[in-house]
Amino acid sequence: MTKRPYTVVLIVPTGIGAAIGGYAGDALPVARMMAQVCDRLITHPNVLNGAQLYWNLPNALYVEGYGLDQVAAGSWGLRPVHQNRIGLILDRAIESDLRLRHLQAADAARATLGLNLTEYVITDQPLNVQLKTAASGATWGTIEQPDSLLRAADQLIHKAGATAIAVVARFPDDCGSEALHNYRHGQGVDPLAGAEAVISHLIVRTFQIPCAHAPALLPLPLEAELSPRSAAEELGFTFLPCVLVGLSRAPQFITQSILSSVHSSDVWADQIDAIVIPETACGGSAVMSLSQSSAKIIAVRENHTKMQVPPESLGINAISVNSYLEALGVLVCDRAGIDHKALNPAIAPLRHLETDAVIESAIW
Repeated sequence: MTKRPYTVVLIVPTGIGAAIGGYAGDALPVARMMAQVCDRLITHPNVLNGAQLYWNLPNALYVEGYGLDQVAAGSWGLRPVHQNRIGLILDRAIESDLRLRHLQAADAARATLGLNLTEYVITDQPLNVQLKTAASGATWGTIEQPDSLLRAADQLIHKAGATAIAVVARFPDDCGSEALHNYRHGQGVDPLAGAEAVISHLIVRTFQIPCAHAPALLPLPLEAELSPRSAAEELGFTFLPCVLVGLSRAPQFITQSILSSVHSSDVWADQIDAIVIPETACGGSAVMSLSQSSAKIIAVRENHTKMQVPPESLGINAISVNSYLEALGVLVCDRAGIDHKALNPAIAPLRHLETDAVIESAIW
């Protein structure tokens, strides 16, 4: 008997200061590990993007956060592809020299990695990204010209034939800020992450097409005491390479309303076996949706965040584990059809289920 593919979702929400996955691609080792014990790993750019560092995981599906929420809710499905044709949007606010650096990175991806890119588009207005910090310490942001971003995406999709969109927006330089200092030293919250999510969410929600974002920033001064978790962002002038690699094989979104054919490789919410999430960040849409399904919710204690939303506060039945190594063990047990509690040396005996008395009435 052929078993269906074992499918795991790995989420590390962006912009909430996750101890693992809150920096420059530092959740990639977790993704690489989990990809070895499942048939399909569904995860998102915050986990897989490491600036100029990336790793090819043939069984991983690179899914933008808003799209992942829709998949978890059962509204959209995922259709794996062999190759996407990537359209590149550059913010008009990017200076000419910095724009050239990003175009050269895109050309390098074409010549060195063989990626398929369309012509690029420069937005007709500066996007004017603004960075914000919530009272919790989580980061978010706004763009003042969202219509300009959407017009650029529309041109790439309908005139250049793009099937995925990479966006490079000019972000504010804040070299002397305490937040940036802390981030570079492996503490605090990524000051850019929340605003990046707003940009990609907007395009995915509007066009139902894969999208990811890379910020354009001036190079930072050399830092001798840099944290290894932040070091990937120090390797060059652009964070674009990992975005292009991820988007090159990002699955396409399919919706129930336009579904005209069924492919055996399509992935829907009812095929998800487990989701792994930081224990204090269980309030996201994907977790809430999957908590209503048969998928196992695995909450990792050591990946602390700025959020304070554990599963029990939401009535979510989750398996709490100390580490991602322990989460890996739970996944292996689940895939093997083993109750992970059977590995505990002390197993309680079966308990009798008390049932309500049934009064039978004679029917005359």
